[in-house]
Amino acid sequence: MCARKQRAALAVIVAAFLFSLSCFGGSGKELKVLYWNIQNGMWSDQGNHYDNFVAYVQSLDPDICIWCEAESRYLTDTAVKMQMPEEQYLPWNWDVLAARYGHKYTLVCGKRDTFPQVITSKYPLKIAKRVTGDGEDIIVVHGAGWAQVDLGKGRELNLVTLHTWPMKYAYKAENQKEDAAAQGGDRFRAVEMEYICKQTIGTVPDAARQLWLMCGDFNAISSVDNFHYELDPADPAFLVHDYIRAHTPYIDVIERLYPGEFRKSTLSGRRIDMLYVTPALFAKVKFADILYDGFANAVRDPRGKEIHNFCHPSDHYPVWMVIKL
Repeated sequence: MCARKQRAALAVIVAAFLFSLSCFGGSGKELKVLYWNIQNGMWSDQGNHYDNFVAYVQSLDPDICIWCEAESRYLTDTAVKMQMPEEQYLPWNWDVLAARYGHKYTLVCGKRDTFPQVITSKYPLKIAKRVTGDGEDIIVVHGAGWAQVDLGKGRELNLVTLHTWPMKYAYKAENQKEDAAAQGGDRFRAVEMEYICKQTIGTVPDAARQLWLMCGDFNAISSVDNFHYELDPADPAFLVHDYIRAHTPYIDVIERLYPGEFRKSTLSGRRIDMLYVTPALFAKVKFADILYDGFANAVRDPRGKEIHNFCHPSDHYPVWMVIKL
């Protein structure tokens, strides 16, 4: 073959290769997921029309966002609770806010009180189940939810959102001080967690082979981080995540990607915001981390207890994951 024909043949091969990348392996097949507890509906930026918040989300360009504490609760720059629905911009206007950073679809996924979880997405969403308790013995205080995201071409992401009970004592404990000393809050959270798992991923026998993501504010630390906490391994503080590890196929993404490295998710120094995925989804994880820089950098309000120790922009840090589909 002459040199000219060789060059022509090589050009065809390169063009075909580049085309295949654009169709099957390019950036268009990356799914970028952002989870964040935004503290009282992004109270820090509501007086600024959420401009800083929107600019930050735009800079990341996520495909799916999961927002925890996604409801307006306090008047701007105060610790005064909003009394009327018309005072609350969120959750009623999440569709308007999400459109500003390029998301067409919104869904209130988990809500039982004023601390809901909301999903916004570039992909169609539908609710599979809202999880609030059995109406008798079990109460999921802030609510949890199971949504399904249509990724196209027959692919579906099962997305479980949650926000467990935050207190040291159990919900509705008669003597809060005594119950806190007995770590009643940890035991209550463990009951919530077991119920949420059994109502969602536990209903699907082959879930490990499907695409499942569970994320939220677990308000519980994990025994995999005990090299940092140095607690008794039998401490009830570990019950929530010990249940997940022992009874579900979920993988703790941050722990798996950063073994032996502690990555805090709150300004207080704990890791309680988690991304859990099934093995089928973990095989597609390209990158994940907790974000601390720029707008995400947490700073406590200088007024302290006067303002309930609120933070700017939140007392939690965003958690970011990129999946290669």
